[in-house]
Order: sequence, then structure tokens, then C-alpha cells
Amino acid sequence: MGKTDKRIDAYIAKSADFARPILTHLRKLAHQACPDMQETIKWSFPHFEYQGVVCSMAAFKQHCAFGFWKASLLRDFENKLLAQGETAMGHFGRITSLNDLPPDRQILKYIREACRLNELGLKIVKSKPVVKKALIVPAFFKKELAKHPKARTVFDAFSYSHKKDYVEWITEAKAEATQQKRMATAIEWLSQGKNRNWKYER
Repeated sequence: MGKTDKRIDAYIAKSADFARPILTHLRKLAHQACPDMQETIKWSFPHFEYQGVVCSMAAFKQHCAFGFWKASLLRDFENKLLAQGETAMGHFGRITSLNDLPPDRQILKYIREACRLNELGLKIVKSKPVVKKALIVPAFFKKELAKHPKARTVFDAFSYSHKKDYVEWITEAKAEATQQKRMATAIEWLSQGKNRNWKYER
């Protein structure tokens, strides 16, 4: 059986007049969708849990919000879910009356689907930001660029990847003679505004 939380009773009771019927209705649907739904308070507003957080609701001065913990994984059956923060905190936009809510059958579908995701143990995978390593330009490279202002201007304006192409091409040369030859070629191409792989571009 599901479990209610007296703190949510208090939360609803102290909400604005317009918000109380909205919150009461959403609470009812949460338990209707999943008889084993549990209630709790997190971050000072009501949450509903079933093998993990399923959804939450909140009341503000002029509107209510209702959102899903794993909204990005939900199948948007009726194309009703809004991006978090698009118009309000939740995924149904700014809810000012019961008329602003999707039909009950749609809300029940979303809640049941959210519960199913928790049953399957699916998690939201957050991609790690790509951190570029600082490009180390050898002293001899900088010295040659200093002798050729035009080449240096082009190099400085290049993207990280274009700069890296030149630096790696020159520094990977094992023989000093090869390195010097490539450096001379790089200065020539840079002076002409060319990137390292200009020959292969169409």
C-alpha cells in the first residue's frame, strides 16, 4: 500500500486558494497510477516515490508546477511535456487551475511510465563536459612565429584543433632536419592563411 505524509497535508493546507485543488488532484493521480507510491518532502516541496523518485509538485504565489524526475527518459505520448524551466519549474508549464492540466488519462500514463523506468533501474546518464588540454607550443615554434608576423597572426587566430594539427605535425618528427623542414613549410603555409590539412580540403 502507498503511504501518505502529513507534511504534504500541511503543505497543501497552507498553499494559496487556487493551488489547493490542483495539488490535491495531482496527489490523487499519483496514488491512482501507483498504489505503492510513497510520499515525502524533499527540498521543501512534495515528492512521490516508487523505487526512487517518480515526480514532484510545488505551489508558488501565482502558479503550481508538476515535474518528473526522469522526464528525459519518458515517452512523450501526447507531446505534452515541456522542457524543465521553459515556462516553469515542472513539465506541464505554469498551472494556475485544473483546466491547465492535461487530461487525467495522459497524466496517469506519464506517472505509470515513470514508475516503470524506476522498476527497470534506468538512470539518467549525464555526459561529462569535455575539457580541452592546454596546447603547449614549443619554444622553437614560438621563436619562428615571432620572426614571421603574418604567420603568427594566422596561427593565433586559428581554432584549437588547427593549432594542434601544426604543433603535433612538427613535434612528432624524430629527426631534427625533418622538424626544421616541417617548421619552414608550416611558416610558409601559415603566411598564406592555410591550415595544416589544406591539401585535403575541397
